[in-house]
Amino acid sequence: MKEGWEAIIGMEIHAQLATETKIFCACAANFGDEPNANTCPVCLGLPGALPVLNEKVVELGAKAALSLGLNVNETSIFARKNYFYPDLPKGYQISQYDKPFSSNGELTIMTAERDEQGRAGDWKPLTIRIERMHLEEDAGKNIHEGLPEVERFSYIDLNRAGTPLGEIVTAPDFRSSWQAYDYVNHVRRVLQWVGASDADMEKGNLRCEANVSVRRIGEEKFRNKVELKNLNSVRFMQKAIEFEIERQIAAHEAGEPVNQETRLWDEKNNQTRIMRSKEDAHDYRYFPEPDLQPLTVSKQFIEQVKADMPELPDAMHDRFVEEYELSYNDASQLVSDKDLAAFYEATAQASNNPRVSANFILSELLRELNNADKTAKDSPVSAENLAELIKTLDAGKINNNQAKEVLTEMFGNGKSADEVIREKGFEQISDRSTIEKIIDEIVEKNQNQVVAYRGGNEKLFGFFVGQTMKASGGKANPKVVNEILKEKLS
Repeated sequence: MKEGWEAIIGMEIHAQLATETKIFCACAANFGDEPNANTCPVCLGLPGALPVLNEKVVELGAKAALSLGLNVNETSIFARKNYFYPDLPKGYQISQYDKPFSSNGELTIMTAERDEQGRAGDWKPLTIRIERMHLEEDAGKNIHEGLPEVERFSYIDLNRAGTPLGEIVTAPDFRSSWQAYDYVNHVRRVLQWVGASDADMEKGNLRCEANVSVRRIGEEKFRNKVELKNLNSVRFMQKAIEFEIERQIAAHEAGEPVNQETRLWDEKNNQTRIMRSKEDAHDYRYFPEPDLQPLTVSKQFIEQVKADMPELPDAMHDRFVEEYELSYNDASQLVSDKDLAAFYEATAQASNNPRVSANFILSELLRELNNADKTAKDSPVSAENLAELIKTLDAGKINNNQAKEVLTEMFGNGKSADEVIREKGFEQISDRSTIEKIIDEIVEKNQNQVVAYRGGNEKLFGFFVGQTMKASGGKANPKVVNEILKEKLS
């Protein structure tokens, strides 16, 4: 960012809540079904059809709100948000306006700026004010194909119309595109963690919009903002914000106007382009939805939702650092995914070696999972089987390199650690008398090196270790080898 300027960024996230049916009717909320297969008079907006609120939406909305530090309001009111698009058959969207489902939250995330290669610098905490998360229905989907200059067709799929959304709106507390990037990733993980949303951007069940403006450092007044819409990946969102910051700074310095408008990210040309002028709230002519009573939730309901929620990732991270003595970065990697965190904890407890469990999962197991395009939930090696391998390693029956090879075999063929060890003949030699005999022969054959080592060339110690491991076929216990060599060579 150019010196003397700062960015002012607020974020809006639309998260589809993970219900089986839509928010106001019993139609399935399935992704990928035949177009317009999941529709009925309610979500088609036919005359006389009345909405009925899905109770599961309220439960998942409460989970989402509480996991993001929001306060769930005892009473909220649904409203009609009027606008006219082909994918909105009623001519209005049932949403919430001045009395949202939840409000006044604070969320602390970890964020870092990146260099040109995308490498993160120092991670620092950033507290974000979340103004609200309200409940609403989604619109349908417009599908366009063909070329405007040749022949172009447009279709409407209303399967998505009426699916439940939680719209999460922050204060303008972000000052860089990477802060916004880390925030969206944090929200995605938390929503998935508590089961409130699948938060899959490829399927469109999590969409984000950024409101971006710039001002000179020291200014208090906000300048005109631009809304960046239809951002279908977190990385594209970051790029769009970065471009928009530079575009607006250049415009202000040239004395050109920056209009309040909605812009799209042009992925092909790596720039934003105008979509339409930006509406204000009064343009939507909000008024209370006459066919729905105010939504009232009790304190008992909220307490029950809290009791049913899992341990949140930030709390689990801190516990892993304290209880299992993991590094900050290792704990962060392990809680990046709920299934991975559960896999680690089961392995650590069964093996009674949390440190080695973390090392094997973050290096060896994750490499195999990534190569096979699998997650910890789908791992062919169970936490119990990995724990058995680690206990075998700790007992000195195999060495570290052998254990890595055994894990690779276990992953590929589904066999147990004991089976692979027997098949490969990896039983480690730990008997002192057997290893001592091997070392005596090596020392006898390499007297010149013995004299040089005793004369101060300590690097030759590695030579003797290597010769011993070679003579034992790699089966000698390295710890015992080192102990005996030190005795013999001193």
